Amino acid sequence: MAQRLGDLLLWAGLITEEQLDKALAEQKKAGGRLGSVIARLGYLNETDIAQFLGKQFGVKAVNLADITIEETLIKLLPASLAQKNFAIPVAKRGRILTVVMLNPADIQALEDIRFSTGYEIAPAVAPESAILKAIDRYYGSVGMLAKVTEDLESVETMTVTEEQAEEDVASTDLSEAAATVDSGPIAKLVNKLLVDAVAKRASDIHIEPYEKELRVRYCIDGILHEIMNPPYNMRSAIATRVKILSKLNIAERRRPQDGRIKVKVGEKMIDVRVSIVPTLFGEKVALRILDRSATVFDLVQLGFEEKPLKDFIKSIRTPYGIVLSTGPTGCGKTTTLYAALNLINSTEVNIITAEDPIEYSLYGINQLQVNEDIGLTFESALRSFLRQDPNIIMVGEIRDKDTTEMAIRSSLTGHLVLSSVHTNSSALTLTRLIDMKVEPFLLASSLLSVQCQRLVRRICPNCKEPEKISAESLRERGVRSEELGATTVYRGRGCMTCHNTGYRGRIGIMEVMIISPTIRDMLLKRRTAAEIEEQAVKEGMATLRKDAMIKVRNGITSLDEALKETLME
Repeated sequence: MAQRLGDLLLWAGLITEEQLDKALAEQKKAGGRLGSVIARLGYLNETDIAQFLGKQFGVKAVNLADITIEETLIKLLPASLAQKNFAIPVAKRGRILTVVMLNPADIQALEDIRFSTGYEIAPAVAPESAILKAIDRYYGSVGMLAKVTEDLESVETMTVTEEQAEEDVASTDLSEAAATVDSGPIAKLVNKLLVDAVAKRASDIHIEPYEKELRVRYCIDGILHEIMNPPYNMRSAIATRVKILSKLNIAERRRPQDGRIKVKVGEKMIDVRVSIVPTLFGEKVALRILDRSATVFDLVQLGFEEKPLKDFIKSIRTPYGIVLSTGPTGCGKTTTLYAALNLINSTEVNIITAEDPIEYSLYGINQLQVNEDIGLTFESALRSFLRQDPNIIMVGEIRDKDTTEMAIRSSLTGHLVLSSVHTNSSALTLTRLIDMKVEPFLLASSLLSVQCQRLVRRICPNCKEPEKISAESLRERGVRSEELGATTVYRGRGCMTCHNTGYRGRIGIMEVMIISPTIRDMLLKRRTAAEIEEQAVKEGMATLRKDAMIKVRNGITSLDEALKETLME
């Protein structure tokens, strides 16, 4: 179609003969389709070319970004045919299947698709980049699985023995595990899963065996999405492959194991935390993807509003005392602590951290990996740190009375201590620490502030639109009019950019409670968390709910997200 497309555009007066010659020369030199080359050279854009072809052949030009394609339609056209012919089905009416194609005049492609699907084909047209994105989105995992399954079928028996696995350890370069293609289909599948997850901005991969199926899910923006269902007999081989990459014991299948993989995806170095847990039907594999290039260590970009940011920075710039970050698992506490360290890090201060595990390597900071198997606990690490003359100490997590008391002792001897606790609000952190049998007078004398957070999804900027909500609807959802201050909020319509979720990325909602003299006195008197929170609000603390509503008013997140992550005040 190259010469034909060029002639059509030339005859229509959309490009000049000189431009066509240059485009053909560039195509010969660099490869690719002529339409893409013309768009790359800036003579026409892809949308103009698609609309021209639609008019020329009497077919509809489709905006794939505005379409959600049903899974039943995708199953009608095999991945191999979709990728070969740059085609994707978008609608079905009776015996007529509408297929978006790059070249609606390709008779051979139309005939192949008709024969494969059994439907009469009504072609439509769209830009090449849009078709490629749609194929990648809807067929990416399908195509990957189809290729691996095909490879498996070509092998008479596919079992990973301990001897074979040990040979793989010697031959596998872990730093390039996601970039290279190993000879085995299981290795290819695991590598491609890692590459695909990074491309889709997934934070976790879950490989889960059930009674009769194996399920792979990605966690994207805090929500799990099912990606594929590999053949059930792959479950042990996949778990073994992950163990090999993370240098775990491949023979151990009765106990949980934790490990780490370092892989290179494109130009990025990615750390992957591995957790393998034996379940009823086999080993469940969870891979946490730590992509430093995609992680923000800036407090403003993490979600701090002006007043909480000012209070938090004042706390971390205090020469001694304890600053705590709290919230549920996976809410970004560690990232916030790293951002705090990043802000106060300089050549003039000595910073030491004890972490389990070390998630990111920070230049200029001495980081220690806790290992309880050899007796290296948070408490023993803190005890050793004091001989290193540190100015600032970060303890990954306060879990027990001994660690808490050691952190307090460190703060009382002139050190700034940063750490995290698992609680649901700033005020509840105080009662949680007292439940650990820590004396209230020790907390009152050392605690500077407690910062609590949650993560909410950002509205996708590509499909963001206003949404009018009635006052009655707000009341039904437990939202007071003074909380929101308006009845027009924003939501994401859903598009290809955000995989039709309406959201892309996440941001923190923050609550910072300064331990004022009044709150210290309440702490000594063992007042309840509700009473302490009420006093903190009187002193100017913005609760998680209030901070979330600010982000709703500013169009950063939706009302549904804010209500999902916060309690009604």
